[in-house]
Amino acid sequence: MITGTADRVRPEELLRAADRALERVHTMVERARDRLARRFAPGGDFDVALFEREQTAAHGLAWYEVYRRALEQLQAWARRLADSGRFGERERLILELGFGEYLARMAGGVPMSQGEYVRPWQIGLDATDLDTFRSSEVCGFCRLAADPARVLRLAQLIEEGEFGDPGYAREELELVREQFRRFADERILPFAHRWHLEDRLVPLELIGELAKLGVFGLTVPERYGGLGMGKEAMCVVTEELSRGWIGVGSLSTRSEIAAELVRLGGTEEQRQRFLPRIASGESIPTAVFTEPDTGSDLASLRTRAVLRDGFYEVYGSKTWITHAARADLMTILVRTDTSEPGYRGLSMLIAEKPRGREDDPFPVAGLSGSEIPVLGYRGMKEYALSFDGFRVPAANLLGGVPGRGFKQLMATFESARIQTAARAIGVARSALELALSYARERRQFGKPIFAFPRVHGKLAGMAVEIMLARQLTLFAAREKDADRRCDLEAGLAKLLAAQVAWSAADNAVQIHGGNGYALEFPISRVLCDARILNIFEGSAEIQAQVIARRLFTA
Repeated sequence: MITGTADRVRPEELLRAADRALERVHTMVERARDRLARRFAPGGDFDVALFEREQTAAHGLAWYEVYRRALEQLQAWARRLADSGRFGERERLILELGFGEYLARMAGGVPMSQGEYVRPWQIGLDATDLDTFRSSEVCGFCRLAADPARVLRLAQLIEEGEFGDPGYAREELELVREQFRRFADERILPFAHRWHLEDRLVPLELIGELAKLGVFGLTVPERYGGLGMGKEAMCVVTEELSRGWIGVGSLSTRSEIAAELVRLGGTEEQRQRFLPRIASGESIPTAVFTEPDTGSDLASLRTRAVLRDGFYEVYGSKTWITHAARADLMTILVRTDTSEPGYRGLSMLIAEKPRGREDDPFPVAGLSGSEIPVLGYRGMKEYALSFDGFRVPAANLLGGVPGRGFKQLMATFESARIQTAARAIGVARSALELALSYARERRQFGKPIFAFPRVHGKLAGMAVEIMLARQLTLFAAREKDADRRCDLEAGLAKLLAAQVAWSAADNAVQIHGGNGYALEFPISRVLCDARILNIFEGSAEIQAQVIARRLFTA
């Protein structure tokens, strides 16, 4: 296996070793999938009830798939850099430590959440399988990841705030990254913590600046007033803005969802009417899907829309609606046919409304709402809404045909989850930067706490996992840009990135010690912001369920 310091290891030798280790990963995961597939289909047909009872095993396989795909993309990233002469010592160490850590977890147990681990035998693997997995390359990488000198060296290489070449597929994305990094440094970071503590909405002036930069039309086709730059560019911009504050990085989420709904499911007249306004920032959208008693169970949705005299009248309740008061465009999932059970009676409405004010948040007939106070993820505010005859023109039925709402919504999930993964990476980077700065400045026992192995080890680990999550997310974005189905890839990226963000924030608070628990320190905000990422856009459990079903039934 590989020996010597990272800067002396020949890149091709390291990459060949990673290729061989990946072969063992593929064998392990495929064996597990085959055995669980037989377990879930004892009579030849997939048994849904058995799948539900064996949820830990099914979700465990989803997590092993996350690790397999993340390592694949880290390897692909390293090869791209090596081919372009940019695979430096820092990047080599990230590859070594990333492979070593994730291979070790796959052999011993993968964390699905804090306190929940899935062990190899729970997904159908036995001692023989593990012996096969532990090849010289796999064990070699595990030893490298446990080498204190390598961990220290990576920590030293990231000490100045450069965490590794992101290896974008297109050169212009590096320019985009720099532009939005400067914007976050100048227009978000100096103010974000005060906005959070005061529980303020993101200033409209800032939204106007983002609109001028094209943030809300980044992926909208040029013929409809957007920039048409694609999902990979969306990830780059979202990560940088969320690094400043998730409240700003999430502003474009609702624009992305609304634009995808209209672009993919709308009539041409609806595209011409709504997409330019969304792209320019003239219209601030909000997504109105979730209900108090349904959550992710959209088939049980009850909010109904009754067609009368050329208008749909909406009745019912919605909850966890972000930016609802300020929004002037709502995409509302409603039941237009109460005789049709489940998903078949659902439709999507594009509803316009006046923008609310602080003294009158919902100045329109048939709609009222109340704010839901939250720990973090502030800046847009969350609301519970009540509809009582709120009117939407029949012409605003998305696509012009009722009963297509669920299918239309599903078509947006790939983009939404990719964008959420990018938000999570930005939050993780914010945690890393705050922790690194504190570790360098805080002195104990006569030296900066950065010098202590369990401090700089946490920082190096954060940098490695952020790169793993980023590469998986960018891959999903490129698949989407190539117009290939990527619901699995998007789900894997979102699941990993959300966990990485929470882990980074939690470790950053630990590095801050007692000060991390003080409201005056920004890391307290980042911890609260990171926690939501495992819940919205599909909770970690729902996401793992969807991934597992896809693995067994695709």
